[in-house]
Amino acid sequence: MEPISLSPHTIDALVARLGRWSAGRGPLYLLLAARLRRLIDEGALPPGAALPPDRRLAAALAVGRTTVVAAYDTLRQEGRLVRRQGSGTRVARAALAPERPRVTETSNPLFLHLLESPDDVILLSCAAPSQPPPELAEAYNSLVLPDADLGYHPAGLGALRAAVAARYEARGVPTGPERILVTTGAQQGLSLLTRLLLAPGDGVLVEAPTYPGALDLFREAAAVPLPVAVGPDGVDVAEAVRVMERHRPALAYVVPRFQNPTGTVLPPLAARRLVEAANALGVPLVDDEVLADLAFDADATTTPAGIPSAGVPSAGVPSAAYGEVISVGSLSKVVWGGLRIGWVRGPAPLIARLARLKALHDLGSDLPSQLVAIRLLDDFAPVLAARTAAVRAGHDHLRAELARRLPSWSCAPTTGGQTLWVRLPHGDGVSFAQLALRHGVAVLPGATADALGGSLRHLRLHFLAPPEVLTEAVRRLAAAWAEYAPGPDPERASLHAIVV
Repeated sequence: MEPISLSPHTIDALVARLGRWSAGRGPLYLLLAARLRRLIDEGALPPGAALPPDRRLAAALAVGRTTVVAAYDTLRQEGRLVRRQGSGTRVARAALAPERPRVTETSNPLFLHLLESPDDVILLSCAAPSQPPPELAEAYNSLVLPDADLGYHPAGLGALRAAVAARYEARGVPTGPERILVTTGAQQGLSLLTRLLLAPGDGVLVEAPTYPGALDLFREAAAVPLPVAVGPDGVDVAEAVRVMERHRPALAYVVPRFQNPTGTVLPPLAARRLVEAANALGVPLVDDEVLADLAFDADATTTPAGIPSAGVPSAGVPSAAYGEVISVGSLSKVVWGGLRIGWVRGPAPLIARLARLKALHDLGSDLPSQLVAIRLLDDFAPVLAARTAAVRAGHDHLRAELARRLPSWSCAPTTGGQTLWVRLPHGDGVSFAQLALRHGVAVLPGATADALGGSLRHLRLHFLAPPEVLTEAVRRLAAAWAEYAPGPDPERASLHAIVV
C-alpha cells in the first residue's frame, strides 16, 4: 500500500484514506483506532510517520478532541504509536508492516467508498445509475457469440467502432471507425491518454473544480496541474488560453457539457475559442463527454450548423466540431456503470498508438459487452429518453427536498448531468462529510475536486437514486447539519491536500 504523506499540509490525505471509519458499531474512538491500526499494519502509515496533532485531526473528522486522544492512546498501548511531548505522535519503529511491493493506489473518497463493505450508508458520492434498463438484460438474453474469433480486439470490435463513429457523423463531426478506440469505460480511456501523453513534471490544464478521477490519474503520472477556475458558464476560457500560452501544457482536460461537478455548460462560442486556441498552440485538448448526453431538454440537440439533428441522442454541439479534439465517451451514465464500455475519438495515428498501449494491459475490452453495446446503440433513443426523464425527475426531487429541509444550503439548478454543486453557508465540506457519514450518507467534499485549493464549502451530491432514497438521504443530511459545529473558517487548502 502506498504510504500516506502526512506533512502538516496534507491532513486531508489521511482523512480520505480513513474512508467510512465511523460507520460501524461501537464507540467512535475504537472505530477510529481500528481504521488507523489497519493503515499501520498495511504499511500506509509507515514506521516513524508523524500523525496529525489531536486538535487538527479532531477538527478534520468533526469529532471531539477526546475521541482522537483515546484512539491514539489505544494504539500507543498496543505498541503501534509513540507519543512524546514536543515531538508529537508517530508510528512506532517496531510496528513494521509486512513486506509487499509498493503500488500506486487511489486515496480518493469517490473510489474508496466503492471499496468499503456494504452497509447502511447511502452513497451520494459516486454517481452512476443504480438500476440497469430492461433493454440491457434483453440484449444479453439475445446475445450470440461469434464463431472463429479469438475474442481479442485491442482497438475494439469493428462493428462497435463503426457504431460509435456513426453517432459523431450524425452530429456533424466526420468520423471513421479508425478514429475510435473502444475502452473498458471512460476511466480507462483517460488512463491510457494520461500514460501516453504525460511524463513526470509535465503540465496539464484542468478545470477547478473538476472530475476527481482525472486528478487521480494526473497525480499518478506525476504531472503538474494547471488549474483554471470554473464559473457559471463553465471554464474561464480567456484564462485557459493564457495558461496554454504561458505554460504550453502537455495536455488540457475539460468537461464542457454538464461539467463535473458543477453542472455548467460552456457556450458554443467559448468552446470554439478554446478548441481553436489549443489547436493553434499545439496543446492536445481532451473533451470528457461522459455526461454530454444527459440533457434534460432533448429538443436542444443541434448540429454545428444549428440544424436540429432529429433522432440523434446528444446534448448540443460536440467540441470536435470546432477542430481537433480528443473526445472521451461512455455508456456508463446513460445505460449502467456495470456496462464497462467507453471510447476515445481522436486522430487515427493517436488511436493506433492507444490501441497498442491498451494491448499491454488487457488485449481488448470484454467482447460480450461490446456486442451488447452494438445492440443498444442500434436503437438508443428510447434508452436515452428513459434515462434523461429519470435524472430530470431526480434533479427536481433532490432540489425540492434540500429546499424543504436545508434551506440555508444553496445550489443552482442544472440543465443536465447528474450532480448538484451545493454550497454550505458555513464550515467546510471535508469535516461535514465526516459527520454525514456517521448519519449514514457519503458525500463528496468539494475540496477533493479542486486543484486550486478552493471549493472548501462545497459538496457534490448526485440525484440518481430513487426518490425515496433521496428523501431519506436529505433527512439524514439535515440531522447531521443540525449537529454540525464547525471550527474557524477553513483556509485555502494546499494542492497536495486536494489531488490525493
